[in-house]
Parts: sequence; C-alpha cells; structure tokens
Amino acid sequence: MLADITIQNFAIVKSLELEFSKGMTAITGETGAGKSISIDALGLCLGDRADANMVRPGEKRAEISASFTLEQNSAARRWLQDNELEDGDDCILRRVITKEGRSRAYINGNPVPASQQKALGQLLINIHGQHAHQQLLRPEHQITLLDQYAGHQSLLDKMATRYQRWRRTKNELKALIKKKDDIDAQQQLLEYQVGELNELALGEEEYQQIEEEHKRLSNSGDIAMTSQAVVDLLSDGEETNTLSLLTAAQQRLSELAALDSHFSPLAEMLEEARIQTQETSQEVSGYLDQLDMDPQRLQYLDQRMSTIMGLSRKHHVQPEALYDTHQQLIKELEKLAHNDEAIEQLQAQVDQQFADCLDTAEKLSKSRRRYAKELNKLITQSMHQLSMEHGSFEIQVENKAETHLSPLGGDAVAFLVSTNPGQPLQPLSKVASGGELSRISLAIQVITAQKVETPSLIFDEVDVGISGPTAAIVGKLLRQLGDSTQVMCVTHLPQVAGCGHQQMFVAKDTDKGSTTTRMYPLDYKARISELARLLGGSEITERTLANAEDLLVAA
Repeated sequence: MLADITIQNFAIVKSLELEFSKGMTAITGETGAGKSISIDALGLCLGDRADANMVRPGEKRAEISASFTLEQNSAARRWLQDNELEDGDDCILRRVITKEGRSRAYINGNPVPASQQKALGQLLINIHGQHAHQQLLRPEHQITLLDQYAGHQSLLDKMATRYQRWRRTKNELKALIKKKDDIDAQQQLLEYQVGELNELALGEEEYQQIEEEHKRLSNSGDIAMTSQAVVDLLSDGEETNTLSLLTAAQQRLSELAALDSHFSPLAEMLEEARIQTQETSQEVSGYLDQLDMDPQRLQYLDQRMSTIMGLSRKHHVQPEALYDTHQQLIKELEKLAHNDEAIEQLQAQVDQQFADCLDTAEKLSKSRRRYAKELNKLITQSMHQLSMEHGSFEIQVENKAETHLSPLGGDAVAFLVSTNPGQPLQPLSKVASGGELSRISLAIQVITAQKVETPSLIFDEVDVGISGPTAAIVGKLLRQLGDSTQVMCVTHLPQVAGCGHQQMFVAKDTDKGSTTTRMYPLDYKARISELARLLGGSEITERTLANAEDLLVAA
C-alpha cells in the first residue's frame, strides 16, 4: 500500500509530506484548493507524462517521491525481482522534473525509463478519475472493465500472442500470393533460359578443353611443319643434325677420358644430352604421327564455341562461368517450382492458427458471459441501493470471432441499462442521464475494484452528480471497500467524507503574490468542523456541527 508521499515545488505546492494509513482516507478542501494535486503528483511517480509547467514558478525543478509497502503485493515484488530492482519489502518511486521540461525517473534509487515506472505503478495503485463515467460509454473501456473483473490477463495474453502469430503468417501468405504473378513470369523466363543451357549441355570444364582443342586444330598446319623441322634438326637431317653431332663429340670426350680422368664427367654429361635429344626427337615424331587435322572436327568446335560465346553474352558472364550460371539457374528454377507448395503450407498454417485463435476467443467469450451474469446481478443490486429502485443492468456479450477477430478476442461487449419500469434495456449512452451515469459508473468501479489485485485505490471526485441519501450509500460502499483495501477518496460530499476512517484537508494560502497549497490530517474535532463546512457552506451553526458529528458517529 501507499505509505507516504513527499512533494517539492510541484505546481502550487512548495513542500508537502504526507503519510497514509490503511482503510478509507477522505480528502476534502475548498474549491480550487488543489484537492487532486497530490494525486497528480503521485501520477508522475507512476509514469505519467511530465511537463515543464508542473514545476512551481521560480523554482529550478520539482521532485516527487512515493513510498510503498509490499508485504501483501506479491506481483509487485516479483516484477522488481525480474527487473533486478528489488530492495527489501518497501519500494520507493521518485520523479524529478526540471523547469526546461526534462525528467528523470527512479525506482529504489535506480534510474529507469518512465515506461518502467508506469509498468510497476499499475501493480501498486489503481486510480479512478472523475471522468470515469465518460469512459464508461466507450465499448473498449467496457470490455476492459469486464476483463479486469474476470481476471482474464493470462487468457488475454494468450489471445494476443495467437492473434499476432496468425496475422504475421496471414500477411506473409498474402505477400506470397501477391508475388505469384511475378513469380510465374520469372519462372517462365528461367525455364526458357535453363532449356537453352540444357540443350547446350556444357560440361564443368568443357569450354577450356574446347578452347585448347580449337587452338590446336586451327593451327595444325603450322604445328606439323614446325614439328618436322624440329625432328630434322634433332635427328633426321641428312647433312647434319644435333644427335649426330652430340654422338661425335661424346666419342671424342670418351677418348680423352681414357687419357685423363678429368674428362670422364664431361663425357657422361654429353651422353645424357644425347639420350634426351633422342627422346625429344622421338616424342615430336610420335606427336606428328598422331596429329589430327580433321576439318569437320574443327567446324564442329567453331560452331560450339560460337554458341557458348553467344549464351555467355546473353547472360552477361565470361564463357568460363557459363557452367556455374547454368547450375545456379537450375537451383532458382527448382526454388520457384516449390512456390505453390509454399503457398499451400502457409495456407495450412494460417488455417490452423486461425482455429487456435477461435478456440482461445471462445474460451474468453464463455468466461466473459459467465462473469457478465455475476456483474449483472451485483450492479443491478448496487443501482437499487443508489436510488435507482427500478434499474436493471445487463452486459451483452456477442461472439463475432469469425468475422471480427482482434487481440482481445472476438466479442462485442455492450453495457445495457434500464432505469424506469417497462423501459427496455438499451445502451448506456441512450438511456442514462448524467447523474444516473455517475451512479452506475461508481457502482461498477466499486464492484470491479474488489477484484483488482492492486492494494491501493484512489477515487478522484467520482461522486460528481450524487447527493443526499445516495451520497451516504456511496460513502458506505467506499468505507466497506476500505475495510479490505487502502482507499483514498477526493470528495466534496460530507456524507462520503464522513465515512472515511481518516480525513485530510487541503488548504490554499496566498501571501505576497505567491500561492501555496498544503494538506494535513484532521483529528476528530477538526473533522467535525470540516464536515460542518461541507454541510452548511460559509455558515457553521450548532445544528450543522451536530449533523456533522452524527455523520461521523453513523460511519
């Protein structure tokens, strides 16, 4: 629960320190004194948006700090543990705003984004504003109230997860189908290109081999003439040749070696040269014997090279890379060929995920209808207590998941009411007057608040439009709620304020052109005086004092 709050230089507050207790705390004061200012300040600690106008004029910064006890708030303790911000059984939220509009947020002394403060704040306190009856007319707020009462958070999380998964897969399928025409055209082009290359049937290193063979055949005449000349020079020349000269020289060296051993290695070297020359001549002669000068083969190679060069230019690659291009196009074609299969698989996923969504939506709808019946009875009873004796309330839940699925499920939820005998149930906006709407809103807030896990509730002038005996009933309802939950209620009604377990007074002082708001707790005697002021206005008589004391005694 909220233990205390410290406010420095916020709006018209110079300095304020407040301690809060269990039960119901009524907050009263004169009109314009700033009764809601502590709630606005607390809202900053709960992650509300900061503004430079919030800083008291003439000051450099505003600072608000709120302390909470967490003994009975396991959800908040778990959140702090998960975010590594835990610091014992207490939690301190702090917010600093500069006059330039910059703000800093802290949890247990650790700087954090305001979004983290907001996430934690939802587990610490629940604020019901004075315009809640206007929000009550919005269908999205109606379904939120029903879900809060039913405790649907885990089911809503599951619904949202399944819905987002279904939407993602559906969009992916839609995009794939949209591309199908482009893919079909691309597939036709690839089939034509692969067909051409299949007809060519080029081997992995065939082009290099063809190029080599073509070069040899196209130059076979020159090769034959030059090769024969080499053979003649080496061994077949009639007048002289290299082999005969080497043989003669080697014989002379052998003769010299017999006379001087110094020539022996030289004779051996010439013998090796003679043998290599002979082998070279034999190799060249063998090549000449096998040399193919087939013109038909050369013509075939010319045509094949021409085809390869043409396809290379067509695909903007070098001839050597045409084989790899062929293989890549085959892979791309195979991938496109599986497009229809991919569409079928995605369609099956979409259908299954939609079925999962419908299943969760049906569970949500079934649970909503069950809790709606429970709320119908409780709110109708509360309307009777709040001077609408013939009132009737009903929550209509219609499952439209097949055609109107959303992250909240598929239900259309409508709050219907009848306030007069014989009047049919109709939407709130068409039936209830301003005062009736305020009472119905208050009844719903008090009833649903009993199911909210946050240990502290704030009602900021939610009793607008209520007076007389009805106000006394409202006070009793809030006090009853305060027996199990910390309740703070900003009110202008003495019947409501008198029901508080304790009461605080807000006063505004003006001195030398400077305005300051202060708030302080009232003792029993001061409470009587304040209630008498609320009852009698500017004139406080013995009778109003007695009536004020009667309110306290009755509470």
